[in-house]
Amino acid sequence: MTSVVDYFLNILSFTGLENSLLLILVIHIPAIIIFLVMVVNATVAVYMERKVAAFMQDRLGPMEVGILGFKGGKKFWGGIGQTLADAIKLLVKEDILPNNADKVLMIMAPFIIFTGALLTFIGVPLSSNFVISDFNIGIFYIIAMSSVGVIGIILAGWSSNNKWSLYGSMRAAAQIVSYEIPIGLSLLLVVLVAGSLHLGDIVQWQEENRWFIFHSPFAFLAFFIYFISVVAETNRTPFDIPEAESELVAGWMTEYSGFRWALFFLSEYANMLIVSLIAAIVFLGGWLSPLHVFNIFPDSWTFIDGPIIGMFWLFLKAILIIFVMMWFRWTFPRLRVDQLMYLCWKVFIPFSLANLFFVSLWELIF
Repeated sequence: MTSVVDYFLNILSFTGLENSLLLILVIHIPAIIIFLVMVVNATVAVYMERKVAAFMQDRLGPMEVGILGFKGGKKFWGGIGQTLADAIKLLVKEDILPNNADKVLMIMAPFIIFTGALLTFIGVPLSSNFVISDFNIGIFYIIAMSSVGVIGIILAGWSSNNKWSLYGSMRAAAQIVSYEIPIGLSLLLVVLVAGSLHLGDIVQWQEENRWFIFHSPFAFLAFFIYFISVVAETNRTPFDIPEAESELVAGWMTEYSGFRWALFFLSEYANMLIVSLIAAIVFLGGWLSPLHVFNIFPDSWTFIDGPIIGMFWLFLKAILIIFVMMWFRWTFPRLRVDQLMYLCWKVFIPFSLANLFFVSLWELIF
């Protein structure tokens, strides 16, 4: 698997540029690509969430704002310009900083959270030959980088000099750090079976055997624990306790406005996409076509698993997972803090450890 960094390095090496300038270009081009992907993802996801919410509540959602006079369809696809209009509104809004806040840390916090999402995205392969940087320890790297955002959340809550912000950031830190344990144990089960931390090798193992979710009952349980845990880690309903509007106004984001507030939302939807892509890669065959699972087409039809169509299959699986996350928001009530921690420490972690033990026995026996 050739990384995007190596690809641009090979292309730009023929230009005769100095090594320092070459390195700057090679670093910035993939970063711009990731940023554009994150912006497009947030734009589409916000529009999708509004329409899913409208569908669940038997209403239409945004319908009036269009792009260049085109408003979309009369039902589901109406109001396609609403998210873009909201983004422009946030960019031109006044950026307010409280008088007693630690202004330096308050300004830095959203950028730290955004950087964590950006760094995590670097290690996620999008097809058999497209990845920003190809890590042999891909899963380990992603788990490590996903923890960077916690630092930004703590700084955002503490620097705002607002008790609601501080409460929200403390809740978020406890929640994210706790649920990283069952997430890591669920992914460790996949590593144990596939014998590699490299995400490309895990997809190749699924191509040679079967999708991991169908490997055994323990694999399905690992997927279930992983999915519920990432819903909690991304602070989605019913685990949105750190930003519970009825208690904490807006959690650690209470004192933010304008562009920096938009960065929080950009990072939140980027994290949703990242955890969904990881779930699709590790448990659902990654960029492999679902048609091969049911043996609908012969193996000679290799075009349904090509690099470009493979990227389509991967994003389709990720979108379905994101849809279920949005479905949860309008289906389940918010948990209490004690229920949230009970579920993690007394249910998911013991079950994950037991699951790891039993899948080891499964591998020895079968």
